[in-house]
Amino acid sequence: MSGSSIARTGSLATRFGTIRGVLFDIDDTLVDLEYAMTTALREVSEHLLPGLDQAGWERFGRIFTHETTHYYDRYLAGELTFNDQRLLRGRAALGHFGVDLADGEEAHQWLSAYGRVQPAYVRAFDDVAPLLDLLDDAGIPYGAVSNNVHDYQRAKLDGAGLERVTRLVGTDTVGVAKPEPAIYLEGVRLLGTTPVDTLFVGDNRLLDAEGATAAGLLGVWLNRAGEPAHGFAGFEAGSLAELLDIPTQ
Repeated sequence: MSGSSIARTGSLATRFGTIRGVLFDIDDTLVDLEYAMTTALREVSEHLLPGLDQAGWERFGRIFTHETTHYYDRYLAGELTFNDQRLLRGRAALGHFGVDLADGEEAHQWLSAYGRVQPAYVRAFDDVAPLLDLLDDAGIPYGAVSNNVHDYQRAKLDGAGLERVTRLVGTDTVGVAKPEPAIYLEGVRLLGTTPVDTLFVGDNRLLDAEGATAAGLLGVWLNRAGEPAHGFAGFEAGSLAELLDIPTQ
């Protein structure tokens, strides 16, 4: 639906109920972080894994992005620095292929190269701008709530062309991470809405859909990959394009 058919009322009737605000997760919801990570990983690691085939690179990326997230959880818990968790994940992925990323200069160079290259590959998903246009046209405030620090995510949004997402809550904003209720509720406060009429959309079923719902918001799991989730009884959408089923006039 085009935004021109939406009245600027500050509310929308949707299949989730009447909404007056929308909060988004950032990574792999608004921006394609997995693409940025895997592309940058290959660029900075090819000299360590010469001759690795495409299937190998896909496996390499899968280990880093999906199978080592426990290191990121330790970062959120304050047990590791951000760079520590990134290096441990890189070591795990390289180690799967028999490469030992040594302490000292080699590890420093790899980590620095990845940190320098990765932001250039961060991009917004194609379905983001049309949805934000629709929300703007309807007068619906929106923002983002992320399990990373504010300034890092602010730079990421700006680099992806999402400067208009001006309301942003990071883990350092209120001192907690999802699924603690306070981080979602700070997003609601910034929107000037109430939890019951605020949609929260994110790609992590537990942290975004279920966590936001437990905090009193309308949590929606953005399941872009169509992953099965037996027993999940909450709201789900396969893309941002199908998120708001708004009736035409």
